[in-house]
Amino acid sequence: MAHGDRVLAVWCPDWAAVAAAAVAGVGADRPVAVLRGNRVVVCSAVARGAGVRRGMRRREAQGCCPELLVAQEDPDRDARLFESVAGAVDATVPGVEVLRPGLIVLGARGAARYFGSEEAAAEQLIDAVAVAGAEAQIGIADVLSTAVLAARGGAIVPLGEGTRYLAPLPVSELAVEPSLAAPERADLVDLLHRLGLRRIGDFARLSPAEVASRFGADAVRAHRIARALPERPPSARPPAPELTVDLDCDPPIDRVDAAAFAGRQLSTRLHAVLSAVGVACTRLAISARTEAGEELTRIWRCARPLTAPDTADRVRWQLDGWLTHRDRPTAPIIALRLEPVEVVAADALQLGLWGGEGEEAERARRVLVRVQGLLGGEAVRIGVLSGGRGPAERVTMIALGDELAPAADPAQPWPGRLPEPAPTLLLLHRPTVCLTAADGTDVLVTDRGLFTADPARLHWGSKQWALLGWAGPWPVTERWWSTADHPTVAIRAQVQLDAEPTEIRAVLLVFDDHTWHAEGVYE
Repeated sequence: MAHGDRVLAVWCPDWAAVAAAAVAGVGADRPVAVLRGNRVVVCSAVARGAGVRRGMRRREAQGCCPELLVAQEDPDRDARLFESVAGAVDATVPGVEVLRPGLIVLGARGAARYFGSEEAAAEQLIDAVAVAGAEAQIGIADVLSTAVLAARGGAIVPLGEGTRYLAPLPVSELAVEPSLAAPERADLVDLLHRLGLRRIGDFARLSPAEVASRFGADAVRAHRIARALPERPPSARPPAPELTVDLDCDPPIDRVDAAAFAGRQLSTRLHAVLSAVGVACTRLAISARTEAGEELTRIWRCARPLTAPDTADRVRWQLDGWLTHRDRPTAPIIALRLEPVEVVAADALQLGLWGGEGEEAERARRVLVRVQGLLGGEAVRIGVLSGGRGPAERVTMIALGDELAPAADPAQPWPGRLPEPAPTLLLLHRPTVCLTAADGTDVLVTDRGLFTADPARLHWGSKQWALLGWAGPWPVTERWWSTADHPTVAIRAQVQLDAEPTEIRAVLLVFDDHTWHAEGVYE
């Protein structure tokens, strides 16, 4: 797809449920739910009609719909079966790019010219997908992300009207498509809701500077999507020819397990080459050649730069699809090639010390293991996101080398959790402070969870500040089901200080045993 070309998205709704039903050999009239762990992550339209919803527990979903077919999440299955759809679309309009199993994009200009109009091209592609045994919805727009969101509504967005089309959509639409949204996008959507930004247009009206200074890097990407701009600026580097890696398959590959091994090997080589020149891949062409001279190629596009495991997964999925497709190659695969079609600066990966790969990361690990040997196993610890209501509870420190298992599940709802943003610095010793009213009396918290007076000043050791504002108090009663006379109660508040720019500007307070403590500071 050339820059400036309109984008056509082909979306197969509930693809994971469709694939699970196909493997189970059941018809489209059977309700299907796909689980991750014990919760529904995808369900068919028939299941939704019976009351099944995403996020439900398995027993609850089966209670709504006793005839529900339940399957576990399986990306390999989804990708393998989607190859028939991708092949059907590619045979109708060449140049498809797979974002994920169930979602394809391609340039709209050539399709519209060939079939006479964008509407006619959309009809032809819907028919082609139907012949492959699936349903599809088409979205066409100026940029990829708008086309993908338009596909969910089956809309063709007129030229230059992307922002107007997106404006009335719920801001939650920014988080529903996994190929466009990072896992933390749901937290951003929740925060935007609490700030009163309920529509995509509300978020789009913020300036880029406001978003960049107030939110994280993913919010900047979401803001570009809300403004109908490309997810990445069009300055992505053209890849150099020497970044391509090849593998001669000896013996030739005709089994899925051999394909998976070859895919891992080739992915490791590719990322070593990319790391050496400081780039990361965002669009990857996977090619194969068979003994009979057949040439197979498929392009995978990703919202975020690919890591080596991500690349290995996509190579495995693609080879699995080719080798098990009904129009599978007539001879074994004798050569594989991975070619980066688009690359960005490697810092776009945003990998931390523990998530990196390559020689530098391995050298860092060896050094830290040596530190453990000198100072003890607990001397080097890693912070893992945990579940909890207070900021300190949401970090579990684990010794390097141990299983990175949090003390509590962060995916649980945790009602009463401190709202974002979290403090920049946590004060584990929680120094005692004093909150006073305008008349100098101490401000405490009543049994009803209210301030005894409006806070006016904060006293911290020898310093004191007037308050520019405050929020709270937020009482949280934990273990309310306990029969104990005094269940654990946490009460928190935030205060903004009238301080110099170089001083502390805001403080998170916690009320414990009739005394205020500083739990964290905001910079």
